[in-house]
Amino acid sequence: MAENLPKKEISLVIFDCDGVLVAGEHLSTALMSAEARKYGWSITDKEGDSIFSGGELKKIGELIAEKSGATLPADWSDMMERRIAEMMKIKAVTVDGAEDMIIEIIDMNLPIRVGSNSSSQEMKAKFERTGLDEHLEEGRIHSARDLNIPKPNPDIYLHAAKEEGVSPDNCIVLEDSDAGVEAAVRAGMTCVLLRDPEKPGTKFEGVIRIAHLSEFPGVVRQIATNLS
Repeated sequence: MAENLPKKEISLVIFDCDGVLVAGEHLSTALMSAEARKYGWSITDKEGDSIFSGGELKKIGELIAEKSGATLPADWSDMMERRIAEMMKIKAVTVDGAEDMIIEIIDMNLPIRVGSNSSSQEMKAKFERTGLDEHLEEGRIHSARDLNIPKPNPDIYLHAAKEEGVSPDNCIVLEDSDAGVEAAVRAGMTCVLLRDPEKPGTKFEGVIRIAHLSEFPGVVRQIATNLS
């Protein structure tokens, strides 16, 4: 864990969803890869996972159309959203340590919210399937897809801070994607990156990196000056 972290008051903890709380994005990207192949883009699931991970469905659909030369249905994004949600009702699982980490943050008496590029429909399916809905109130789960302003735009995180009534400077975000890190940094929030040590880091300075969710509460304790 990083040492000598900058101290500040923390008024809100914001979690990304996929790759941070729920381990199901590889299932979604595999579904999108299959769609790409259906329309004529020869792409493997591994390549699709790298290309589509963290992406916005509308942009993914546009990319598939560009690479394949095919015309996708006008409602392709909505159709995929429904298919992903139905799949997550059956296959979604938690990221290792997610529930224990959430409970530990809640025990610090810090408010929590979720900010994700996933749709509200998709997150509802994921959280109900994994049981995380017991800790995440519906009004505190925010979808960049529903706002129609996806990451790396900072709007979803600024929206979460506004809903909580706190300054972005007093928020800490837990992310795993490059787009999410950029969104948090652009929002002016402290960002913690959850990523395997063998994978590349981030180009943004000041981002704190951890390898497992069990490290996150300790990072919050090091930073937050307002914990009893």
